[in-house]
Amino acid sequence: MKLIAGVDVGNSTTETCIAGINEDGKFKFLSSAITETTGMKGTVENVKGIIKVLNDALLKINKKINDLDVIRINEAAPVIGDTAMETITETIITDSAMIGHNPSTPGGEGLGVGITIDITELDKADSGNNYIVIVPDSITFDKAAELINSFSEKVNIKGAIIQADEAVLVENRINIKIPIVDEVKHIDKINKGVMCAIEVASLGNTIKMLSNPFGIASIFNLTPEETKFVVPIAKSLIGNRSAVVIRTPSGEVKESIISAGILTIFGQKSVVKVNVDSGADEIMKAVNEAGLIYDVSGEIGTNIGAMINRIKNSMANLTNMDINDIKIKDILAVDTMLPVNASGGIAGETFMEKAVAIASMVKVDRLPMMKIAEKLQNETGVYVKIAGVEAVMASLGALTTPGTKLPIAVLDIGGGSTDAALLDEKGNVTSIHVAGAGELVTMLINSELGLNDRVIAEEIKKNSVAKVESLFHIRVENGQIKFFDEPLNPKLFGRVVVIKGKELIPINKDTTLEKVVQVRRTAKERVFVKNSIRALRALRAIAPEGNLKKIPNVVIVGGSALDFEVPEMILAELAKYKIVAGRGNIRKSEGPRNAVATGLTMSYF
Repeated sequence: MKLIAGVDVGNSTTETCIAGINEDGKFKFLSSAITETTGMKGTVENVKGIIKVLNDALLKINKKINDLDVIRINEAAPVIGDTAMETITETIITDSAMIGHNPSTPGGEGLGVGITIDITELDKADSGNNYIVIVPDSITFDKAAELINSFSEKVNIKGAIIQADEAVLVENRINIKIPIVDEVKHIDKINKGVMCAIEVASLGNTIKMLSNPFGIASIFNLTPEETKFVVPIAKSLIGNRSAVVIRTPSGEVKESIISAGILTIFGQKSVVKVNVDSGADEIMKAVNEAGLIYDVSGEIGTNIGAMINRIKNSMANLTNMDINDIKIKDILAVDTMLPVNASGGIAGETFMEKAVAIASMVKVDRLPMMKIAEKLQNETGVYVKIAGVEAVMASLGALTTPGTKLPIAVLDIGGGSTDAALLDEKGNVTSIHVAGAGELVTMLINSELGLNDRVIAEEIKKNSVAKVESLFHIRVENGQIKFFDEPLNPKLFGRVVVIKGKELIPINKDTTLEKVVQVRRTAKERVFVKNSIRALRALRAIAPEGNLKKIPNVVIVGGSALDFEVPEMILAELAKYKIVAGRGNIRKSEGPRNAVATGLTMSYF
């Protein structure tokens, strides 16, 4: 029996399909396997993963690599995607005269305004002034309470700022009622002898004065010109239960403005310029006007210029190409919100700013695939053939899904790009690659929830979430209540968690169940659904009679087709065109995986 292996190297995973041909010419699928891609897709580091996945698949049929007659890999040049995001309104960088903070465990409540003073220097305080005491972590909570109590009748203490997470401990031991803010990591940045305001909201409420620029202006008697500088601080404190704002010495306000900038798209139809400040919809209109994209550039010295430069630099490093040879072939722009660091913050405060996320794609030449084939052949001793185009192979593999027929369209949704292909009744295939897929969705979730943790953002993308409402039950996002025989970890109580199999992974961010679900679903709709429709519409010109409705089947394949929400979202959208769409089930056994690898073996036959 002649053994043929088809190997598909993806951005995240490498898949193989092993098939055999008997002496009488009968073709049979024998086994398959999947493993993580080693190295960046399209580089010789992929060979290690290819060899592993081949060994895994061959072990299932008691064969070895030297039993293979040929290994077939994609003909398609590597398509490398990258993503970045930047504020789309102009960025105002201010070395502000104000500093804001948002701890999660404050003590007391109300508004306190006074002059900052070290707690060890209360004996030097003027009885005619109001004070906010500063408590470094070298002072224990019981010592801090003792000092406040001993001076409370002599000094007008209106609030306290504590470096450690001990506000409640101090509050419970003092004989006056004052707002207390803790968890001030960089307490050494706070100047002594300057005006300071502390606000702690009552239970169930949020602060009002310090989240309002005019409230801050009222407290510190700011001029209209000074008030505009505190807008980022006020925005960073909206919705918080507590805050502290400090006026640092005068003369420290500095400002520089970086505009959003102009994006230039060099296309087959025309060269189109668009102001990034107009938002993602206008950018995508410009993409459509430009036609087939040759390259994209951003205005020098602007946010978009820096973004495009970062993207091209990272791609040049990945491909070992000269940056001048890197040409962006497609982009997808999505409106989002980006956490921006509040200038002068004393504990990493951020505020959400309108932003645009851009996924871009560059297609490099065939040389990297030739290097992979050469190295793989040298290490295995098996003839390696750079075979069919990836989109064609995916279409062939998708046809093994029960219930499909020609003509058929295939959506291959991966990590960096979305590929669409149309296979007509005569077997002719037309395909298109568009930027944006799973990685962009992860980025949006990470950014809009302010997680600063890509790993947990990836888990949120892939799984349902729930709220731990007691140590013995959780409420799942669909309203279902699940009870447990054994108590849950107390650290999970009250938190939103990701349900990954039997594991509950906490989202270590103060957020609601509803917000996590909303951010996850809208991110998928903006990227997966809209991008899939964009790709299919690009095929409309070559669809039967130029009508998308004439395509009876759309088979969704690729890693992102395994998502528990995406196929249903796409199906709901395509239902408007009376198109049957759903996850592929390659060879009736693989689900949406293995389409390209399966197609590679089929094309040999």
